[in-house]
Amino acid sequence: MFPKKAVQSLVGNKVQIEMKGDNAVLEGMLKSVDDYMNIHLENTVEIVNGEKKRVLGSVVLRGNNIIIINPV
Repeated sequence: MFPKKAVQSLVGNKVQIEMKGDNAVLEGMLKSVDDYMNIHLENTVEIVNGEKKRVLGSVVLRGNNIIIINPV
């Protein structure tokens, strides 16, 4: 399966995303993804060292800054 199709199959599910240059993980409900792997998350929280640090709400992430996408 191609990466884009795998991520599109996760729409509507909770995911954790690791970003470049950041030690935090973002966790939220995957609402949409486009051809460039730009991602829209809702109910997003920032997790640092296993602890929830901040509630971010609705977030749009640029695809070229994403390292890993994990379903929860």
